[in-house]
Parts: sequence; C-alpha cells; structure tokens
Amino acid sequence: MDNTEFKKNSKHDPDAKFADNERLKGQSNFLRGTIEPDLGDQLTGGFTADNFQLIRFHGMYQQDDRDIRPERAKQKLEPLHNVMLRARMPGGIIKPEQWLAIDKFADDKTSYGSIRLTTRQTFQFHGVLKPHIKGMHQMLDGVGIDSIATAGDVNRNVLCTANPVQSELHQEAYEWAKKISEHLLPKTKAYAEIWLDGEKSETTEEPILGSTYLPRKFKTTVTIPPDNEVDIHANDLNFVAIAQDGKLVGFNVLVGGGLAMTHGDVNTYPRRADDFGFIPAEHTLAIAEHVVSVQRDWGNRSNRKNAKTKYTLDNYGVAAFKAEVEKRSGVKFEDSRPFEFTHRGDRIGWVDGIDGKHHLTLFIQSGRILDYPEKTLKTGCRKIAEIHQGDFRMTANQNLIIAGVPADQKDIIEKIAREHGLIDDSHTEQRKNSMACVSFPTCPLAMAEAERYLPTLVEQTESLLAKHDIANDNIILRVVGCPNGCGRAMLAEIGLVGKGPGKYNVYLGGNRQGTRVPKLYLENVSEDVYLAAFDELIGTWAKERLTLENNEHECFGDFVIRTGIVAEVKVSKTDFHA
Repeated sequence: MDNTEFKKNSKHDPDAKFADNERLKGQSNFLRGTIEPDLGDQLTGGFTADNFQLIRFHGMYQQDDRDIRPERAKQKLEPLHNVMLRARMPGGIIKPEQWLAIDKFADDKTSYGSIRLTTRQTFQFHGVLKPHIKGMHQMLDGVGIDSIATAGDVNRNVLCTANPVQSELHQEAYEWAKKISEHLLPKTKAYAEIWLDGEKSETTEEPILGSTYLPRKFKTTVTIPPDNEVDIHANDLNFVAIAQDGKLVGFNVLVGGGLAMTHGDVNTYPRRADDFGFIPAEHTLAIAEHVVSVQRDWGNRSNRKNAKTKYTLDNYGVAAFKAEVEKRSGVKFEDSRPFEFTHRGDRIGWVDGIDGKHHLTLFIQSGRILDYPEKTLKTGCRKIAEIHQGDFRMTANQNLIIAGVPADQKDIIEKIAREHGLIDDSHTEQRKNSMACVSFPTCPLAMAEAERYLPTLVEQTESLLAKHDIANDNIILRVVGCPNGCGRAMLAEIGLVGKGPGKYNVYLGGNRQGTRVPKLYLENVSEDVYLAAFDELIGTWAKERLTLENNEHECFGDFVIRTGIVAEVKVSKTDFHA
C-alpha cells in the first residue's frame, strides 16, 4: 500500500502532511535503501541519511560511546559509531550451541564483550563496529538466528511466558508465539540480500505491513496466567492463554497497551491494554494480522509521538477499532473468559516441571552477562552451555532459565553456577524485583543513568527497608534513562524516569500484578530529594499497611493509592496528567 492508497483507506485527513519517516520508508525499495553501498564506505563508522533509520528494520540501532564523545570531539574525530543488534527470538528460547556462538562473537567482535538480556526477551550485542556487521549477521544465520524486524515500524520480537512449570501449555503458547512472529514478518528479501549475500529479487508488495510499513513500532505477547512477567500492558497486542484441562483452547485478546511518553507533552501517556474478548486458538493468526492491518491504516502517520496503537484506540474508540478487526478478519470476539494475574516476577532458583525435568532460573542484574572480577557470569554461562542437554530461556525480566535439566545434571550445573556467581544467595527480594534500561553510555536517547545507577539505588532502597524493619519485603522498583518505556518503569510501584543528568521524575502507584499505571509524585528531582521522600513513604507504609486475608501485607503500590498519596490512574488519557 503506497501513500496514495493509504490516504484513501485512512480515517485521517487525506491532506495531512506525513512525518518524514513515511517518506523514507516509501522510498526505501522495501527496506533496502542504500544500505549495501553505505556498508562499504569505510570513511565513516556510521550510516548516512535514511540508512540510519532503515537499519533498524534489520534489527540494529546506530549508537556511539557517549562517555568518550566529548574527548573525540576535541580531537576533531567523529563519534565512535557502532551498532547495537537485537536478535529475533520468539519466546526467548535459545539452544546451547547457539549460545556458544553468540558468546564467542561477543568476546571477539564487540566493544563491550557482553551479552545483554533485554526486556524484549532476547539478547543484544552492543558495540559492533562497521567492519564486523555483515559477519555478525552471517554468524547468526549460521546457527539459525536472525534480527529481522526487531526494531523499526513493524511487529517486533514476540514475547511468551517463560514459566517452565506448565510445560505442555507453555509449549503450545510458545508455538503460537513463533507462528505469530513468522506471520507478521516483513516479506521483503532485503535482509537476506544485504547481509547474507542472498539472490536479489524484486519485492512488489507487503501484504500485511504495506509498502510504508506501520506508523510506529508494534509489540506482541503470548501470556499464560497467572504469570504476567511479560507485562502485557506494555504491549500493543496480547494473547492471554485460556486453558481447559491443561490444554490451550484459545486466547483473550488485549489491545492497546504501551508505556512510552514524551516529557512535557500531555498528549502522550502510558496506557493499559483493553480486553477485546475471547477467540478460539484457530483464529489467532487472522486476529493478529488484522489488529495490525487496522493499526496500519488508522494509525497517525503525521505525528509519530501520537502514532502507536494506544492512541489509535483513544482517537477512534475501542468499539470502532474492535468492530473493524472483526469485519476484516471475519471473526467475532466472544465474551472474555475469566483469568487472573497473581505473579509477574521470575521464579529464581530451581523449579520442577511436570515433565520430570528441572529448571534453574538465574538472576542476572540488568541482564548484563559479562565477566566481572568478583563474578565471571559469562564464563559460567558458557560452561553450562557446553554440557547442557536442554535449552536456555531468556525472560522479559532480563533473567536466564536453564531449562530441561535432567536429574543427573542438576548438581553439576548448580556447582558451575555457584562457582561463577550466577547463583548468589545474598540477593534480596528487592534486588530481584528491580530493573533498569541500558541508558548511558550507549543509548542516544538517555537523559540520566539507569543500568549503571541501579545497583546503588537498590542498596539505598534495601537500607531504607531495613531501617523500617521490613528488610524481607520489597517494592517493584524500576529506573529508566528516558521516558521511552524500555525498562517498563510505568508499570512499577516506584518508577524513576530520567529527566536530566542526576535528575528524575518519580512515579508511584503501580501494583504487583502489573495491571496499573503509576502517577507522577515528584518532578525533576535529585537523589537527595527522592531518597528523603522514599524514607518517609516506606516508614509510613511499614506502620500503616493493611494485613490482607492471606496474612500477606498490603503492597507499597496499593498503599499509596489507598491512602491518597497519589490518585489511581484509571483512564490514562484523562487521569495520567490530571
């Protein structure tokens, strides 16, 4: 669908001026652009013009080391350009032999040497210089991995509940995650042509995504209640598994979640997803395709800050969007089936599956797998991969599951994990329930520290909990360097969102289940201000929280809502900035 056809089918003003991204997508020859000749230009370490954006559709972001940017500028050198690559791994499952391949590449060809597990349930390479980019894609292809459509205005890596306990149901859900990912991929052969020396062929259409692709990024999950570790309300499209007698019968479909916003722009906000209703499993791909096609045609292509599915729903109404999906797919949504989320953190440690196998979830702070002086995490993972007979599962909380371990391998794998710091019994529940995005030094959007600050922030929070005699309790705590949503701070009980160097906006009032958006409490404040506020708030919570029917204590997020410290965000469009 070119721009003329789009304007004819869109609900938007046909005379509206499109954002420049629409031009570059339309002129890209289905994502080819001039990436190939640009790749051969060794006079610069970066990509030029439109290719800076187009490489995102191939799974890469151009970045540079911001720690050394000023010094390079003094020397009249361009920034040290490199790319971050995000792999496409639906459901986060990776085989040991694949792990060994990416481990070796991280050692040999990246500036940082690390494998980073992300909140998108996959891994990222950081610091890949231009001469190594093509070889990186070919290495990945050689072990059955690609990075097609993990960034850009497309459906990105499809998340799936990683909980290995419900093994049979998990396998069914995982298979749907793979099918959805494949069904919604771009059909252009640009990736294979540019990176894998594939045979060149003409692309004439993109039947689902259109020739100018989607108005904005699009995220999809497959979730198995009662676990919500994928944080469904951070995603455009969610398939919540409904089971009978342990077998998958269909999904409740939730549409329109998203967490990104822009500081100072009240027309942007985080938003929960709406439940459209239940569908039998056989209609999954049709519904996925046509939620995407409606967003393709109705989404805002003039203002990218108002282009995500959540705004399309608010601009045109949930009922109208749902009716259009039904019309295009030929599938009527049934009444939603009951489900409940009671848990969203990863189950750290050993868990027994119903298949007689055992599963070890390793806590990886910020998902950064690297050898540190006191804990050689990367070496430990490699040694496990060399003997492991099952698979690895990356989680949406940046942790790693060694899945499918037979009984006779449990002790040796635990021994390796402990020797290399992958199991640390001193980790508190607070540390396990805290998360950060990458931020400095690589992210070009970062306004404040996140990953590098998280260990300090966790220690400070642990100290406050201990001071008020609740050291064994915890708060869902997340810190991000900017308001774009990567670390999902807008579903935390306490969310810090970077505003400037050393300054954050503080949001309170999310809940343990991940079903409520928090609200602004402090704006543009430094550490001394928000830590003093945390001290007072935690102290009051410790004294005045309710004891619930199950003898558990009222969580921090529920407490601040009940006591009126912040108002509950019920309808984001009207409540979030009120």
